Amino acid sequence: MSIDARETHHLVDRARAWIAQDPDAAARKELTALVEAAEQGDAMAREGLASRFAGPLTFGTAGLRGMVGAGETRMNTAVVTRATAGLARYLLDIIGASPRVVVGSDARHGSAAFRCATLGVLSAAGATALALPAQLPTPVTAFAVRDLDADAGVMITASHNPPADNGYKVYLGGRAATGAARGVQIVPPADAEIAARIEAAPGAADVPVDDTRVETVGDELLERYTVRAASLRGTAEPTSVRVVLTPMHGVGGATAQEVLRRAGVPDVHVVAAQARPDPDFPTVPFPNPEEKGAIDLALELAREVEADVVIAIDPDADRCSVAIPQHDGTWRQLTGDEIGAVLGEQAACDSSREGDTLACSIVSSRLLGRIAAAHDLRHATTLTGFKWIARTPDLRFGYEEAIGYCTDPAGVRDKDGITAMVRTVTLVDELARDGRTIEDLLDELAREHGLHATTQLSIRVTDRQLITEALDRLRAAEPTELAGSPVTEVVDLAEGSADLPPTEGVLFLTEAGDRVIARPSGTEPKLKCYLEVILPCDGDDVPRERAAARLEQLSNDVRALLGL
Repeated sequence: MSIDARETHHLVDRARAWIAQDPDAAARKELTALVEAAEQGDAMAREGLASRFAGPLTFGTAGLRGMVGAGETRMNTAVVTRATAGLARYLLDIIGASPRVVVGSDARHGSAAFRCATLGVLSAAGATALALPAQLPTPVTAFAVRDLDADAGVMITASHNPPADNGYKVYLGGRAATGAARGVQIVPPADAEIAARIEAAPGAADVPVDDTRVETVGDELLERYTVRAASLRGTAEPTSVRVVLTPMHGVGGATAQEVLRRAGVPDVHVVAAQARPDPDFPTVPFPNPEEKGAIDLALELAREVEADVVIAIDPDADRCSVAIPQHDGTWRQLTGDEIGAVLGEQAACDSSREGDTLACSIVSSRLLGRIAAAHDLRHATTLTGFKWIARTPDLRFGYEEAIGYCTDPAGVRDKDGITAMVRTVTLVDELARDGRTIEDLLDELAREHGLHATTQLSIRVTDRQLITEALDRLRAAEPTELAGSPVTEVVDLAEGSADLPPTEGVLFLTEAGDRVIARPSGTEPKLKCYLEVILPCDGDDVPRERAAARLEQLSNDVRALLGL
């Protein structure tokens, strides 16, 4: 990118105006050095300024998420300060005086400072700022919104994003959101209304900050969460299930271990190299259990100790991945849809649970709908993201294929890797008593409902415009055939329907029952294509190899259409 003198002058002016309003001395120093280098003709410094002032970090239904650093396009104290000022103004406008807001944080770079800024701004704005202990899982913050009947919750986290990132997630509850929406992440129009107030907020240096209305939430909140999560096993009698656990360098390790201990699961082996919070995530390129190689250390330990199951929770512990030993002695990491199917079947069989609805996102497998029907339960399909799934009325269980599971909606109205862990270990234990395994259960579901095999074609880009162009090519291509089967239906999801609001993406169905959904990621610069094939089972045979081959053929056809 070549930046001329006029553009440089404009960038320098914007940067100096930002520096004058940035309350963080380190950020001011960082930007000042870039400005001085740019003025001296340093091309890399000019590009750095252009990147940092490409426009404000957008506040949307995922809140804020971006790279930590100085400037309007980065996550920093100034951005968090103005975001919190906007949130406080929104709450004061819709519910009146003295809103109560829970604030939690993970252990990422910047989290401690952003937590402090959030608490201070809320307090000065007239809100009661309820400070959770630092470095706790996201599900604990979601739990606290409902448990403390707070009007809102803020979680400082970038979940499973790369190490350079951080984020700001908002929940509404109390007087701000009721019913099935209580304690759920924001959706439109709240996101736009908060964003408008952020835009109207003064510069960060002019936003008042104090600690007069900050209240520390004691350990009793975490105790209540821990007790509730452990109780989901249904008994505290010790089980012989041997678990390998990795917290992926995140904040969920201590809480997960204590929950397992109280649930009567004493045989737990933690991956030592990934046990403690570390914002640099040194053993994995991306701290996401779904990424290739992310759970290799856990699998090594599982083979060494002859474990019964591997549980990997992501860095803020709201997502959970599972690996199982197969009958041939090899280990296999389950897909998000496979975990969703077995936990969905578990929920459907448990009449003691509240709610009569199983819900999943539109990009998740259609198998959950068949499971619900087989148990005379309702099934709901929602837009992608737990902000939609979790607000389903009468929810018993909800999931999305990106390893997010809501197994206790009355406690945590969001995805929760720790309670999903408890449900999974419980399932392994219960199946073992009958001489069965999760592999057996998956085969049984395939024989009853057809083998639903899924995979994802995920393409990371440096320029999000490439995603828009690829989706435009896909719409224009109008394929007549995919994986050798005629295309019978094309749905532009951006147009919306009677069942779903508009969302960016395209859906294809084929005569053979194959489905393709292409959409941009909501949190990362990725184009994601969700592929599903459904094959009948002939007797006891479960045609997994044939399904894998068909998915590969489908993937190749879609990749060719995308032109990426």
